[in-house]
Amino acid sequence: MKLQEYRSKEILAQYGVPLQAGRIATTPQQAAEIARTVARAVVVKAQVLVGGRGKAGGVKLAGTPEEAARAAEAILGKSIKGITVRTVLVAPAASIAQEFYLGLILDRAAKAITVIASAEGGVEIEETARTHPEAILRLRLHPLIGLQEHNVRRVAYFLGISAELRRDRCRPRRDQSPRDHRGGAAHRAGRQDRAR
Repeated sequence: MKLQEYRSKEILAQYGVPLQAGRIATTPQQAAEIARTVARAVVVKAQVLVGGRGKAGGVKLAGTPEEAARAAEAILGKSIKGITVRTVLVAPAASIAQEFYLGLILDRAAKAITVIASAEGGVEIEETARTHPEAILRLRLHPLIGLQEHNVRRVAYFLGISAELRRDRCRPRRDQSPRDHRGGAAHRAGRQDRAR
């Protein structure tokens, strides 16, 4: 499954992940309106399912609603790696201290989810894999028990996240599920009830 950035953010927000607010626009006028509600500098980002959006001119900063409209006008309709941009995400601009790449992929051969992580975010991961393969962590998760606290700590350590941040934040948040998932607390409670 491939998800555009704004769809991924919607899903992550359901699980309590703190994110920059943002809304989608399909016209320059909508982008300007969203920028007005933000009331500070924004970033206008092409929503296409390919990497390298920034290099292709699909990510632009805008200090005013008028600049946001111009950025959206320049991006909408643009072709990025053969895909036409029909939607942009307008979100508050952030001062970026460091960028990471973090993804979870289905490794069909291993029949398991694999975490892909790199401290060299902000670039195409394929380029990093080609030029600096040692900068990428590939961590296969157990297919039956999934993501565990020690996996999260290993990824955080590999990325160079400080021990202070790792101590408090490196726990899978199973209690944040918006639905009852197999293996979740509600499912376990149901099993206990049946066992009685």
